[in-house]
Amino acid sequence: MYKKLLTIAAVLGALTFNAGAWDYEGHHAINELALASLPADFGGFTLKPAMKNRIAFLAGEPDRWRNVGDLPLKHSNGPDHYIDLEDLKLYGLTPETLPLMRYDFVAVIARERAAHPDKFPPIDPAKDADHTRELSGFLPWAITENYEKLKSCFSYLKTFQKYGGTPEEIANAQANVVYVMGVMGHFVGDGSQPLHTTMHFNGWVGNNPHGYTTSLKFHPWIDGGYFHQTGGIDVGKLVGKIHPAERIKNAGQPDGMFRDAVSYIVEQNKLVGPLYELEKEGKLTGEGDKGLEGRPFLDGQLVKAGQMLGDIWYTAWLEAPEDQYLQRSLQERNAASSAAGK
Repeated sequence: MYKKLLTIAAVLGALTFNAGAWDYEGHHAINELALASLPADFGGFTLKPAMKNRIAFLAGEPDRWRNVGDLPLKHSNGPDHYIDLEDLKLYGLTPETLPLMRYDFVAVIARERAAHPDKFPPIDPAKDADHTRELSGFLPWAITENYEKLKSCFSYLKTFQKYGGTPEEIANAQANVVYVMGVMGHFVGDGSQPLHTTMHFNGWVGNNPHGYTTSLKFHPWIDGGYFHQTGGIDVGKLVGKIHPAERIKNAGQPDGMFRDAVSYIVEQNKLVGPLYELEKEGKLTGEGDKGLEGRPFLDGQLVKAGQMLGDIWYTAWLEAPEDQYLQRSLQERNAASSAAGK
């Protein structure tokens, strides 16, 4: 996915980097792990093998969108994959005070940049074709909004099932559930990659007292290079670390899921330093016993994402109300059909 242009320092200008969070193999594994957490009655219908395969396949969809190269899609899709938490202080915000609404956050960014231009190095228009360089990323909003889309899918699925939807209507509603489940898994997976929560997303930038790597190969190495070097991802070995999905307790509150998404991202951000330490200590080379010592860390991040994703899916199903508008429409349709049959 496309990462925003990172300012290293005013004298150095800025660098553009197209960053992904986990390669397709990693995102696919996260969706598989999440599926393993679900109860048999999840969704009120059977997730057939073909449906599960599609959910896993769709884990890569938001990264595929970037391959078209169209600027409007880059503009809307790119910032959904990350958030640079260090930027929040520039806007007078903390993770706890982030606004619930995506465009309220955009308004804060615009206001602060206009009021305090001295705090923000200038942006080179030639390197900002997709108009994202003023942004700091929208990852918690992407997770929350997709959760709400999934709730909507379950809402009308429940209603079709209960109030006489046709087999075709129910099948289409189920297909929509599968689609949103698969796509949203990508963003939850992004959140578990610590480098997608920080300005230090591809080598340490600026003041570097610990002597961390500044290599521009670091991000892709963590996304998938290290996994490929160490034998790939064995989902079967990781499934045992997944527990049954649980309802997220505060999801019923208006900002509950958003606050949980922010907290999830903040917790992964705490691992940025430890991840760089593993690299510095030679534990992420993938060679020899020492070079394999970083593998449990990265495996653990996949498990965290799979568990979080399963909990979100499960919560969306439980929290989804019946669609009242659709209910009335179906009841009217059924009444008219009954009257016509008399």
